[in-house]
Amino acid sequence: MDALLIANWIAFIIVTAYAFSLFGYVVKTRYEYIKLGKKAEFDHSMKERLEAILVKVFGQKKLLKDKKSGTIHVMMFYGFLLVQFGAIDMVIKGLSPESHLPLGPLYPAFTFFQELVTLMILTAVVWAFYRRYIEAIARLKKGFKAGLVLLFIGLLMISVLFGNGMEILWHDLEYTWSAPVASGIAFLFSWINETAAIALFFFSWWIHLLVLLTFMVYVPQSKHAHLIAGPVNVFLGRTNKVGQLASIDFEDESQEEYGVNKIEDFNQKQLVDLYACVECGRCTNMCPATATGKILSPMDLIVKLRDHLTEKGAAVTSRTPWVPAYAFSNTAGNQIAYQSRGQQETAAAAEGLVSDELIGNVITEEEIWACTTCRNCEDQCPVENEHVDKIIDMRRHLVLMEGKMDSDVQRAITNIERQGNPWGISRKERENWRDMRDDIVVPTVKEKEKAGEEFEYLFWVGSMGSYDNRSQKIAASFAKIMNEAGISFAILGNKEKNSGDTPRRVGNEFLFQDLAQKNIETFQKHNITKIVTIDPHAYNSLKNEYPEFGLEAEVFHHTELLYDWIKEGKLKPKHEVNERITYHDSCYLGRYNEVYDPPREILRSIPGVEVIEMDRNRENGMCCGAGGGLMWTEEDTGSRINVTRTEQALSVKPSVIGSACPYCLTMMSDGTKAKEVEEEVATLDIVEILERSIVQKEAIVQ
Repeated sequence: MDALLIANWIAFIIVTAYAFSLFGYVVKTRYEYIKLGKKAEFDHSMKERLEAILVKVFGQKKLLKDKKSGTIHVMMFYGFLLVQFGAIDMVIKGLSPESHLPLGPLYPAFTFFQELVTLMILTAVVWAFYRRYIEAIARLKKGFKAGLVLLFIGLLMISVLFGNGMEILWHDLEYTWSAPVASGIAFLFSWINETAAIALFFFSWWIHLLVLLTFMVYVPQSKHAHLIAGPVNVFLGRTNKVGQLASIDFEDESQEEYGVNKIEDFNQKQLVDLYACVECGRCTNMCPATATGKILSPMDLIVKLRDHLTEKGAAVTSRTPWVPAYAFSNTAGNQIAYQSRGQQETAAAAEGLVSDELIGNVITEEEIWACTTCRNCEDQCPVENEHVDKIIDMRRHLVLMEGKMDSDVQRAITNIERQGNPWGISRKERENWRDMRDDIVVPTVKEKEKAGEEFEYLFWVGSMGSYDNRSQKIAASFAKIMNEAGISFAILGNKEKNSGDTPRRVGNEFLFQDLAQKNIETFQKHNITKIVTIDPHAYNSLKNEYPEFGLEAEVFHHTELLYDWIKEGKLKPKHEVNERITYHDSCYLGRYNEVYDPPREILRSIPGVEVIEMDRNRENGMCCGAGGGLMWTEEDTGSRINVTRTEQALSVKPSVIGSACPYCLTMMSDGTKAKEVEEEVATLDIVEILERSIVQKEAIVQ
């Protein structure tokens, strides 16, 4: 027996050392691949990082957005952490029979707890298998590789239970309450002799050890790399805060290209995203482009970028991505690494082995332009992956380096350059909207200053509110409400320019920065300290992106101020508005800036209003389809996003679809027309509904 134990020790050391060397090699290889990216800068405090780990890794906050999948993951996550103590205990038993973890009188309780945890994990494995292969949830991949981890985990649990049962027979131990499952297995096999029990114990012991080590080596070179990269990604935090895109330094003369068309042009944090991806499909499941038949899938985009990084990394570093290398010698990544080793310069190693350009070879232009920048994908991602910034970076390359964009978008951008609005209407007509009603007073900044009067708020009307016939009514309603509340405000009038949101989201960073700087100069010239707007897109740019370029002012969305004025008693909804209203969340107001409650609270403050929620609401709300510059394009693939969203609204049978964004209102109005229900279901901004209650009107007029 001693000789067998010595042989077991030797085999254990060799196998374990080999597995750890492979694991270390793969982790180091992925690290070298990530280092190909540009340096990333972070401004998150250690407190913020640790809180993120606590809430999103250990608290599983994002995973629990899907209750069923989240519960399964919580069972596996915590179960697998706890069961490792049982794995150590089993290893000890195989190396030193009749020994175990030195827990003294607590050991029986430990074994009982371990069996409970093991059974919990097995339950989770069966449940996960059912959801993936029997229930066949669409977002979950169905191949063998996708379910391999379930096989690994299942074998680990079964082998430890069976091994513990054989240990009872081997050492002639009593059946005990502290190991009910193992005792049951021992009872079923009580007819075998000691030698057979020993053989079966070591068979289970080696199965457990080999599966555990194989799993360890498998993790960093599979989608389960998220077990390592995911927590790292959460700890690092976002490259930029939500609602803000990274800017381009056009003063840096060393930059020869703008945007991203090579994988190494992404920063290192963006590349960590690629290996953090769980391939759970939650992002794609919520994507409005995917849901309406467009080619874009956020998950596939990340996976394709990851696979490309792996092959490019193999070419540049000559490190084989798949180990054991001899077992995967025919894989593309390993073949590329082998070929690159024969070249003298690593930079030249990639040439001819892997495509250098992303756009067209890895990611299609159609995918890049299908994104509405709604961030539903990012909100759903359990490991904090950022999809939108990568898409915008690739758009920047297409626009700034190749001059490529949709012709309709190009027309809108050209009009913004020339006249400050997407339609190309004369900039001298920007303030004409205030003449549409004779019951409102809307002074310009120039008029206020000429009269020697001060004002509290600058009302940023935006291009939609200034020029779009339907949106002008929203601007007029808000002006009327401010008049009623006694709020001192002014508009820039013809001096107002486009906020730059559309140019920035379509990739024209240069135009955005030019507009931002000129707008900020105007704000500073007139000592603007408070800005309010009806446009969530402008709101997001002014609030989150302009400060980088020097803006020092408080920025409000009109629903935030309306809610405050109601609470302060400056506004008193008094007339009944007997309508059943469902509220559509604007992406740039909700997910980008977490303004969910003010619009709803305003509606609830209005007598007679019944607020009914759509199935997809708040952070789960679906995009109207106008974001990311797509307001100015026509959808020619699949169904229309705005119609799909309108159908979701109509499913709760409202009499009014409420919104707080002129873009959303336009899209939802078009949706009701497409469904031929515009006569039965009105589409109104929150402020228009509020105005009806404060200044009584006979009927809702769109």
